[in-house]
Amino acid sequence: MPLPRPLYIRVHEDDNVAIIVNDGGLPAGTAFEDGLTLIEDVPQGHKVALRPIATGGAIIRYGEIIGHAVADLKPGCWIDESKVALPQAPALDSLPLATAAVPALAPLTGYTFEGFRNADGSVGTKNVLGITTSVQCVSGVLDVVVERIKRDYLPRYPNVDDVVALNHNYGCGVAINAPAAIVPIRTLHNLALNPNLGGEVMVVGLGCEKLQPERLLAEGGIPIRVESADIVRLQDEEHIGFGDMVDHILAVAERHLEKLDRRRRVTCPASDLVVGVQCGGSDAFSGVTANPVVGYASDLLVRAGASVMFSEVTEVRDAIHLLTPRAIDVDVGRALLREMAWYDDYLASGGSDRSANPSPGNKKGGLANVVEKALGSIAKSGRSPIVDVLSPGERVRRKGLTFAATPASDFVCGTLQLASGITLQVFTTGRGTPYGLALAPVLKVATRSDLARRWHDLIDLDAGRVATGEATIEELGWELFRLMLEVASGRKQTWADHWGVRNALTLFNPAPVT
Repeated sequence: MPLPRPLYIRVHEDDNVAIIVNDGGLPAGTAFEDGLTLIEDVPQGHKVALRPIATGGAIIRYGEIIGHAVADLKPGCWIDESKVALPQAPALDSLPLATAAVPALAPLTGYTFEGFRNADGSVGTKNVLGITTSVQCVSGVLDVVVERIKRDYLPRYPNVDDVVALNHNYGCGVAINAPAAIVPIRTLHNLALNPNLGGEVMVVGLGCEKLQPERLLAEGGIPIRVESADIVRLQDEEHIGFGDMVDHILAVAERHLEKLDRRRRVTCPASDLVVGVQCGGSDAFSGVTANPVVGYASDLLVRAGASVMFSEVTEVRDAIHLLTPRAIDVDVGRALLREMAWYDDYLASGGSDRSANPSPGNKKGGLANVVEKALGSIAKSGRSPIVDVLSPGERVRRKGLTFAATPASDFVCGTLQLASGITLQVFTTGRGTPYGLALAPVLKVATRSDLARRWHDLIDLDAGRVATGEATIEELGWELFRLMLEVASGRKQTWADHWGVRNALTLFNPAPVT
């Protein structure tokens, strides 16, 4: 059988490097149609020099400097992370704000999905009972309760999709009044308001914790009003034994299950969607296949009037100069800078910096450093103007494209996006991850067809077809857009939901632990 035609991808005409497309990489001596010949083996997704680069010379990908050569590089050589010196991050005090021309994207009308409309006007894509906790101490008891509800109660309430314990590692043993404590408290508060929970709020606490349920319900912007009977404290003297605690929680839960079971899906405009986009297990293909496909679909959502949020500060920081011009106004641009500066200080206070990202897996997938990673990551945001910026855990406020500041950790980012109100998430991956969320469907998009084939029952969309020329970014963007509407309507299930893959909620707590 003849070997497949050797292929590389060069993103921008100014690039002096390209990435190898072929599965398994290519051996030394491989000649491309343009005359380039590899002088050493180059793994799939890794960079090859297209022309000579002198020591200290700029290495350019996406039309941007991703680093500087630590030694002379010859055409056809493999450029791994050891050959790339990390450049300085863009300074924040002189970036252009709100200077980009707003692209003329025509509105999209007529697109709908079947969702659960809430009393506050928000719309869920799932119908889930969420049980909020005020302290980690009760999570073991609540796990027992949730297992009982799934086994004995949910069969009696067929219109309720699931029950989820909003467990976490916060609530006591923490500096509850430290300024940064607002982040985890606001996050827990707003998780209870996620549209997929239908406004049915109940809280399980211990009784002696620092984060008392009343404060948890009051702090975070919109106070949550619940009946006192909807707060269960395990230390209350009325509880005689473990069984009595469980029975009390079950009785409260059943009242909420009865209300949720009366909900029905109704036809809603696509503008009622709140979609989060995220990447994890990224590789060098992320920025040329999956992330641009997600970016195109994000623009379609914005054109349809929906809310879209992208995140991950450390995977935006080195490309922030490309985002501040897209702010809808100067105030939004300044808010972007505020979140970048806050995170710079946060990392410095922990004796770290942005060089701690990327991960070993990212590097194995061809990403040399966080600059290259960031330039590929922001492709998920498409071309739409940025209309708002959220601090960690704040709720979405506007239709359109929002930057929701979060760490890059998959689990922390997912938790914060849920608190910000996403009802569906699109997650791109090159190396592969079985990541999922209990509160919202997660559509996983593969950057490479090889991954999509191997993980055929975990990946929902193969964007690797862009690299091989089998499909265009536009074609797959539309495919993803329509797939999101199907999943949001409950007509199609993501693989993560099919298998019940759910990662634990993981709070971001930058405040001290006492």
